[in-house]
Amino acid sequence: MSTDDSQFQKIGDLVERNEDTGAMQVESLCMNCHENGVTTLLLLRVPYFRDIILESFECQHCNFKNNSVKSAGQIQEKGTKYTLEVENSADMQRQVIRSDVSIFKIESIGIEMPKGDGQMTNVEGVVYRIYEHLSSDQDLRKEQAPELYAALEPIIQKLKDILDGNGFPFVISLDDPTGNSWIAPNTEDRGKKYVRQEYPRTHEMNEELGISADVEAQKHEATSFGNPEDLDIVDGQVYSLPTECPGCTKECTTNVKKLSIPYFKDVIVWGTACDACGYKSSEIKTGGEIPDKGKKIHLQVENTVDLSRDILKSDTCGLICEELTLEIAPGSLFGGRFTTVEGLLTEVRDQLKSQIYDLDDSAGTGGDSMVSSDKDKWAAFFSKLDQAINGELKFTITLVDPLANSYVQDLCAPAADPQLKTEEYERTEEEEEDLGLKDMKTEGYEADAKKKGEAEKKPTDAMDDLLEASLGK
Repeated sequence: MSTDDSQFQKIGDLVERNEDTGAMQVESLCMNCHENGVTTLLLLRVPYFRDIILESFECQHCNFKNNSVKSAGQIQEKGTKYTLEVENSADMQRQVIRSDVSIFKIESIGIEMPKGDGQMTNVEGVVYRIYEHLSSDQDLRKEQAPELYAALEPIIQKLKDILDGNGFPFVISLDDPTGNSWIAPNTEDRGKKYVRQEYPRTHEMNEELGISADVEAQKHEATSFGNPEDLDIVDGQVYSLPTECPGCTKECTTNVKKLSIPYFKDVIVWGTACDACGYKSSEIKTGGEIPDKGKKIHLQVENTVDLSRDILKSDTCGLICEELTLEIAPGSLFGGRFTTVEGLLTEVRDQLKSQIYDLDDSAGTGGDSMVSSDKDKWAAFFSKLDQAINGELKFTITLVDPLANSYVQDLCAPAADPQLKTEEYERTEEEEEDLGLKDMKTEGYEADAKKKGEAEKKPTDAMDDLLEASLGK
């Protein structure tokens, strides 16, 4: 970031501000020569995302330069993981924001960039940084570590093919426990091309981020509830369990209730509420054995009565609606839900708006820097979705659940409902792989685990350490 120093006005002993850009300059210590350098800070609002702070340091004594990106807000209630299938050069230009605790992976190659300085770049920029770090020391590795040199050569060639436009398609992911990293979406994304998943942080993640609550107090509180294996879960009865709030990490309570849905199966509803920060979440889980086939449920929504139908969407279920040009992959946006058709569409709308538009943008304009054509596309999409929620538009929704754990209320039961159709289908190999069913083994797994443990004792740890050090330098 280059800024004319003469444009900065002094507002304190060490801070100067540029009135035109809002950038601030702060005198700070250079960690290279230990003389005083200058850090320039700029608050930037990113369309489709949130506010970030760009930092750029420059030392006039030793010419050391550095830059990074930090979130201008707080740590989010849940972590996020983005997955993108990069199919062409346009996808390579998608904006990427990496926090200093995020992990970027090129899944197709099996290589990752470990935690480091935050970045505001694009997909091509991150791939080039990985390529540059790996290729820069290859001549030295050829002399000092021939084994590592030989292992890296095919990886570097694949990265070069990607940068030359010959390595499409490939899959990348960006995982951030703070929820403050991001890959830009596109109005043309369908299916599993672009997936955003939220997940609750583990206690270990909270400890690593420095926001963990008192562990010993939680253990003591948990033991006062007795042994869960000694309890019989009664239908309709609410059970309260102590837990850690994913928002503020203070102690809160999760309520659990077992429900029996007519013409379906038993389900368990989880609800968490925190009195300290106001965090609320709910989820639903189904039990029973894994069926041999998946299930597709087609519902024709004709009026407001259909909008009031109960609907159970499991966390493995995807949703498709051609009239609304809406397709949600399993695991994205939210987990399992037991609500109505109207409630499900409302939650889809609200969560999409929170991702597409700025979180503080109540007008829904998405910031002045959003491209006008994108604004029009998103405005048309949300207008049609509002019409569907208000009962002004007829449409058909399809739930695709490979575990057959989803359900839509049948208003004509036990007779056939003409607006509701259910069909079974054979799961694809990809679905079997995603669900972990291919690796599932209930007999003889002890011997396999022993063989795997012995195989993992091969001398590859040194190579992995060198590879991580090369990317993290």
